[in-house]
Amino acid sequence: MPEKTVEVFNLQGKTTGEVTLPQVFSTPIRPDVIKRAVLAIQSGRLQPQGRDPMAGKRTTAKSRGTGMGIARIPRIKGGSGRAAFAPSTVGGRQPHPPKAEKKIVKNIPKKEARLALTSAIAATAQKEIVAKRGHVIEKIVQIPLIIDDAIENLMCAKDVEAVFASLGINDDVIRVRDSRSIRAGKGKLRGRKMKQAVGPLIVVCDSVNLVVAASNIPGVQVTTVLDLNTEMLAPGTHPGRLTVWTNGAIEQLNAIYGVNA
Repeated sequence: MPEKTVEVFNLQGKTTGEVTLPQVFSTPIRPDVIKRAVLAIQSGRLQPQGRDPMAGKRTTAKSRGTGMGIARIPRIKGGSGRAAFAPSTVGGRQPHPPKAEKKIVKNIPKKEARLALTSAIAATAQKEIVAKRGHVIEKIVQIPLIIDDAIENLMCAKDVEAVFASLGINDDVIRVRDSRSIRAGKGKLRGRKMKQAVGPLIVVCDSVNLVVAASNIPGVQVTTVLDLNTEMLAPGTHPGRLTVWTNGAIEQLNAIYGVNA
């Protein structure tokens, strides 16, 4: 495919030059491979569930046999006749409990994981895919959006919001802020009361300062090129996250995912 040239913008939204997109942005979009890679990443965070193999079995309950007009389930000694040991009885064992040794991590080949990551990177440069994912991009000057490396030196959230306003990203941040709501069900009792949409992703070379500055902006995530993974670019297995690249990040992409890399 022919090389594509895009504009580079400063913090005020003015054009400062042009840059050639790396070949990784020409990777074919593979939603099926992206989904497999994201599920593999998510499965690595699952906590193994299991039960004590002797749970519900520490009892001397025995069945009283037939001829007494009662069910043949195991019962404890004494006149109460209370059942034990059997499934679906008070204090009894579970019929098919979860086992801690069950393999719950989904692994995929390294080449397939790399294809998923490059495909997810390429999806961030497709305006139709980004819009289909639900991002508000009507006022955004360009997709993919390349910005000057000076954004990495910002220390305050208000400065980052000013940059977003100059580039047309502020509407998507407002969408995320308005989407915040209380989760239905028991999840709100387990440390995840609120839920909200996913906002822009900023990919930089050095994220030390910018992570602090953007931490109070809802839905905004900052990462480096080396820490980039498929789930960041395709949350919920859906590719096309609104991504802001710094000029240095594009150069680093070219070095990592170039033709000869």
